[in-house]
Amino acid sequence: MVFLRTSEKAGSCFIRTDQLDGETDWKLKVAVSCTQRLPALGDLFSIRAYVYAQKPQLDIHSFEGTFTREDSDPPIHESLSIENTLWASTIVASGTVIGVVIYTGKETRSVMNTSNPKNKIGLLDLELNQLTKALFLALVVLSVVMVTLQGFAGPWYRNLFRFLLLFSYIIPISLRVNLDMGKAAYGWMIMKDENIPGTVVRTSTIPEELGRLVYLLTDKTGGAPLLPRSASTQREEQHAGTLTQNEMTFRRLHLGTVSYGADTMDEIQTHVLSSYAQVHPQTGGNNPSSTPPRRAQSSTPKVRKSVSSRVHEAVKAIALCHNVTPVYESQAGITGETESAEADQDFSDENRTYQASSPDEVALVRWTESVGLTLVSRDLTSMQLKTPGGQVLTYCILQVFPFTSESKRMGIIVRDESTAEITFYMKGADVAMSSIVQYNDWLEEECGNMAREGLRTLVVAKKALTEEQYQDFESRYSQAKLSIHDRVLKVAAVVESLERELELLCLTGVEDQLQADVRPTLEMLRNAGIKIWMLTGDKLETATCIAKSSHLVSRTQDIHIFRPVTSRGEAHLELNAFRRKHDCALVISGDSLEVCLKYYEHELVELACQCPAVVCCRCSPTQKAHMVTLLRQHTGRRTCAVGDGGNDVSMIQAADCGIGIEGKEGKQASLAADFSITQFRHVGRLLMVHGRNSYKRSAALGQFVMHRGLIISTMQAVFSSVFYFASVPLYQGFLMVGYATIYTMFPVFSLVLDQDVKPEMAILYPELYKDLTKGRSLSFKTFLIWVLISIYQGGILMFGALVLFEAEFVHVVAISFTALVLTELLMVALTIRTWHWLMVVAEFLSLGCYVASLAFLNEYFGIGRVSFGAFLDVAFITTVPFLWKVSAITVVSCLPLYVLKYLKRKLSPPSYSKLSS
Repeated sequence: MVFLRTSEKAGSCFIRTDQLDGETDWKLKVAVSCTQRLPALGDLFSIRAYVYAQKPQLDIHSFEGTFTREDSDPPIHESLSIENTLWASTIVASGTVIGVVIYTGKETRSVMNTSNPKNKIGLLDLELNQLTKALFLALVVLSVVMVTLQGFAGPWYRNLFRFLLLFSYIIPISLRVNLDMGKAAYGWMIMKDENIPGTVVRTSTIPEELGRLVYLLTDKTGGAPLLPRSASTQREEQHAGTLTQNEMTFRRLHLGTVSYGADTMDEIQTHVLSSYAQVHPQTGGNNPSSTPPRRAQSSTPKVRKSVSSRVHEAVKAIALCHNVTPVYESQAGITGETESAEADQDFSDENRTYQASSPDEVALVRWTESVGLTLVSRDLTSMQLKTPGGQVLTYCILQVFPFTSESKRMGIIVRDESTAEITFYMKGADVAMSSIVQYNDWLEEECGNMAREGLRTLVVAKKALTEEQYQDFESRYSQAKLSIHDRVLKVAAVVESLERELELLCLTGVEDQLQADVRPTLEMLRNAGIKIWMLTGDKLETATCIAKSSHLVSRTQDIHIFRPVTSRGEAHLELNAFRRKHDCALVISGDSLEVCLKYYEHELVELACQCPAVVCCRCSPTQKAHMVTLLRQHTGRRTCAVGDGGNDVSMIQAADCGIGIEGKEGKQASLAADFSITQFRHVGRLLMVHGRNSYKRSAALGQFVMHRGLIISTMQAVFSSVFYFASVPLYQGFLMVGYATIYTMFPVFSLVLDQDVKPEMAILYPELYKDLTKGRSLSFKTFLIWVLISIYQGGILMFGALVLFEAEFVHVVAISFTALVLTELLMVALTIRTWHWLMVVAEFLSLGCYVASLAFLNEYFGIGRVSFGAFLDVAFITTVPFLWKVSAITVVSCLPLYVLKYLKRKLSPPSYSKLSS
């Protein structure tokens, strides 16, 4: 909506957008001045005005419109930009606001940037589908072969269908049921894991995907808990009792000869104290005529200043050069308009919070407060500092030059009320400032040192101005601001005339504190062969800084910063320059990305995939999702997206596997994700342990279920071929049902509890994860091995039964079926890598069930139809020949496999066995 009026005096207010995009710095919004100037609120309804706005569009960083008031004598036209708008799902940080709504519902930017979710299918499911298709082909071929061997005699097509039905057990219908139950079990295990509390599994279809990831796309390296916090949100968090380390902390102050770190801050405090103790008793209160003795010194800069005065100058500069406003929350609770309350507010420290558009600035001002120089009030024309001794110094703000991404610096001109000195203070990025300050030999080197520590650096400088210099500057500046053509250039030129030969005061380092264990987690994921991409909406410098401090990019690696490109030619040159570099991380901004994708999509993705790490900054939500889909299409590998804000939802939905972090940014991301975790470090365990187990178990389970169907079909085939290819069923329907369910279900399903590596091992050696991404646990090769096992076992069981029981041919069903069930149980035991007590229970339970059913279901153990009259007599089962013959068949069908497995473990052990032995 267009922002018309606010109760704040300045005619502007801050909004908090953390629920919308995860950014915690507050955005400054300005009311339309024409309506802000109206004397009372009610006058809004008495004027005639209209707003012209552009049609709804995707770009979240721009807005164009005009506000026109018709009933004033010359109609007033005002241009509207993005800073005159308030956004949906944001919070007004101070005061009250009134506006006119222009976009609603589907036209809002946030809705236009979201995409429709799609159903996700795991890679394992797709692979199993391929195998099932192969099995279906095998079924048809087998039936045709049988009919051909019959010689197409009689109604052969009828026989074809009978064979199709007889062999239909080849197709594992119970596979889906088993796998879905397995997935539910994995989800339950993940949620019950004590090491990752608060994890929620919101999908029951893709837990195996966690074991197959190659690309991990994250927002600001693991989202919420990395983000800085502004002061007032922190106040609220203290009430909520969840004070995390999500904030900027001041780490280092460097003066060229001296460097102060976290442990030496108290020295700064004593310097500040002593310098104010010297200066102020002599000023005689607030009498501006008597100048302090330091005035003489500053006019002769040849004298090397004492450390104490230099520290004092630096601290004062940091306390003055910023865009921060202290806000007091009155204890009584505000009843009327806030303006009336402001007059009688106490400047007590308890209820002061700072408001600013950037958390870095708040960190700096808090630091000056901690060393004794406190910002107590600020409005558009003046600001007041409180000294350690309790005096209040007033400074008049003459000009402010705000920070822009082009200039990378901000400046302010202030006049000290007590001495009438005019000083121009400036702070900014080292790149922008190094050319402006006087020559020195330490700035560049120290900036490099701090950047390597992952600190954000700011260079602070000043210049003393005489009254004449300032008046001259002001007249030129206001003239430039009135010009119509090239206004921006002219204003910049005037300001630059001032930005020469500044005196370098100090270099500050602020740290954006990471969430616990982000570095080891990223390290672990890198060792696991997962390539990590960071897609963030941040500025390039910030993104690079975070990438370094979180060890997303290792210390030794070069970082190639992709220069901004706008045309096809530039993109071509830049890509070529990047191609020449080896093993370096890529940092690219959203706009350049857009251009490259337009012309050189394939080349860019190919190059980026070879990088150990990629950082994309200034990405819009749609761009994030686009990158994910590109990666999936080009590499065919599995991708995972980790995010925490509403702006990551489309990325999470586009990835093969989405993980949402429940952060301060609300729950939008975690609700849209497949897995929701509470901290970034849990990703490591989720992938290494649960992803590994889910994939390995499902692969074993799937192939075992197929083997189970194949073995019985093989027996049917042998049976039919011995009996002149008669399409007669070997086992009665009830036995077939019992075989797939009660006799073998529990042991087969207990494969869900199997694990090949202990969780501690899997986390200690993330390299084990690399093997999983190759997908060797379930492939056509392993599948063929299982098919051969099935054919071998089925053949042995059936032939064994026929050979050993020539006399009692009527009993062939009972014998072969008993041997079959025993074989299945032994095969489960063969497949299992780590025993669990439930597995043993399942094995014995199934065996018990089978033995019990032999007594009850005797009429089903006859051959063919029951009318053959071959009933099973309990007496026969208990005879010795029955028992030894069954044992013999079972041993022949299983022993060779045990021997082969043992030899395989000895001759080519899998990578994990080297660790677990």
